[in-house]
Amino acid sequence: MAQWGAVFSIIMALGGAALLASVHKIDEGHTGVYYRGGALLTATSGPGFHLMLPFITTYKSVQTTLQTDEVKNVPCGTSGGVMIYFDRIEVVNYLVPSAVYDIVRNFTADYDKALIFNKVHHELNQFCSVHSLQEVYIGLFDQIDENLKLTLQEDLTNMAPGLIIQAVRVTKPNIPESIRRNYELMESEKTKLLISQQTQKVVEKEAETERIKAVIEAEKVAQVAEIKFGQKVMEKETEKKISEIEDQAFLARQKAKADAEFYTAERTAQANKLKLTPEYLQLMKYKAIAANSKIYFGNEIPQMFVDSASAGGPIKASAAMDILGEQTLDLD
Repeated sequence: MAQWGAVFSIIMALGGAALLASVHKIDEGHTGVYYRGGALLTATSGPGFHLMLPFITTYKSVQTTLQTDEVKNVPCGTSGGVMIYFDRIEVVNYLVPSAVYDIVRNFTADYDKALIFNKVHHELNQFCSVHSLQEVYIGLFDQIDENLKLTLQEDLTNMAPGLIIQAVRVTKPNIPESIRRNYELMESEKTKLLISQQTQKVVEKEAETERIKAVIEAEKVAQVAEIKFGQKVMEKETEKKISEIEDQAFLARQKAKADAEFYTAERTAQANKLKLTPEYLQLMKYKAIAANSKIYFGNEIPQMFVDSASAGGPIKASAAMDILGEQTLDLD
């Protein structure tokens, strides 16, 4: 009985070991691939617990989520023969779960060594070999990561469909110290040049601003002067119009006054012409003689008071009438 108990214990121990060896776990974001006798089986498994033949079948867990492969210390020779080194190149990629079996069968479970690490070395050296140090280190450095990504993805699409390159990050390469110092000096001079150019632009901008301000000020002064000149012109024109109106009014008044005086004189002349008849003149003569306080007697009496028949020198009737008329007007 003791022997049977020992045999049973051994069987139980072996069964427990076989059970433990057959149960395995696949983590989330991974796909399990299986080998039997070194041959890759077609069956794959997703996340969770699974069973397999103990001691005969083995498995490997392949990540299918985003992962970052770091390629370190990549040597690169430029077209000028200068050897430079990239400290680290990061390749962000992921594997489509449906493509796990084909990629593992063609490139093993460590597919990233053949498809990413080796390809990065190859493509980077291809890039450096056709470009100078100036282009690799400065001129085209910002394009290296994008070119490397596109080249890798193009090759992987043909060689390993299902492996997707998400991004590539390239660090600044290490160059010989003497060349690096020259580049630093060159960058320093370039910085000085940029500062000088910016300073020049600032000065030019300030000068342009001052010029614009001066132009605006001059235009303002010119506009003010033009407005004042226009005001003066308008004032002069207004004064001229007022003067013309006053002149016209004065002329009209003078014309009216002259017309009135002419009319008065004309009417007076007409009235006198009608009034100064011979009878009236004779009457006025006698009135004048009667009103005279002095009476002259003798041979030297003024002829104007003597009848034309008795006087020594005849006086024309018309002249006497004119003289009498003037005296009559003076008396009036």
